[in-house]
Amino acid sequence: MASPTPVSQFKYVFSEPNLATTFQNPISGKPKLGSFFLPRRLSVQFQAPRWDSKMSLKAVTVSATTAENAKKRHPAESKGFVEEMRFVAMKLHTKDQAKEGEKEISQPEERSVVMWEPTTGGHLRFLVDSKLVFDTLEKIVADAAYPYYAEFRNTGLERSASLAKDLEWFREQGHVIPEPSSPGLTYAQYLKELSVKDPQAFICHFYNIYFAHSAGGRMVGKKVAEKILDEKVLEFYKWDGQLSQMLQNVRDKLDEVAEGWTREEKNHCLEETEKSFKLSGEVLRLILVSS
Repeated sequence: MASPTPVSQFKYVFSEPNLATTFQNPISGKPKLGSFFLPRRLSVQFQAPRWDSKMSLKAVTVSATTAENAKKRHPAESKGFVEEMRFVAMKLHTKDQAKEGEKEISQPEERSVVMWEPTTGGHLRFLVDSKLVFDTLEKIVADAAYPYYAEFRNTGLERSASLAKDLEWFREQGHVIPEPSSPGLTYAQYLKELSVKDPQAFICHFYNIYFAHSAGGRMVGKKVAEKILDEKVLEFYKWDGQLSQMLQNVRDKLDEVAEGWTREEKNHCLEETEKSFKLSGEVLRLILVSS
């Protein structure tokens, strides 16, 4: 009686497969394989796993620990990179600002907006410096030192034109429009330099500036309208079209860009969040400066 063929010799092989071509992500440039096979014959191979005597229990433990730490560092990773950025940003809020916040209050703008006492002069300084920052962002995207910056042109989130209208309105009311001050000048220059030498860090600022203004910024606009503008809501706090859809479109583009980054590049982007909060907070603080 012939002995049965050992399982370890049973083969499963695609012979002369017809492979699909490689496709490329148009934004990230990351190759994607559209794979389909047209096998002419096939056989099956199962190979019993063999233990490598050189693999120590310590190595396995270290590997498992590293994986677990990575999971803890990036709890939102499975939902896309924008969700990672949002997760990190929310932790840098105070409890007064957001229920997910963990930061202790150290500056007046970190209190809840309901406690703010804005001034007309301070708000004007804030608008002027904000316009400089948004002008800078829009020029960086238009010039596109990195090709994927161009994906963020004409998103509907742009604020420069709206700010120009608001400053003209204040001028018509008899107010003197100040020159940009140190917070805005410093932030604008930083963004210019960052956009050329460190694109991942720049994207962090891009995300936090636009998304923060669409959320907390609207609360600020409402407070300013109540306190010093007789309920007038400025153009800075209005958008043409459906804001939620515009934000989602930008989220999708950011996620697609980040698909082409390594984990280290993503981490570097996330690490820039604190700097983004610091610089934008210095601009925001101008609202509370006495006239």
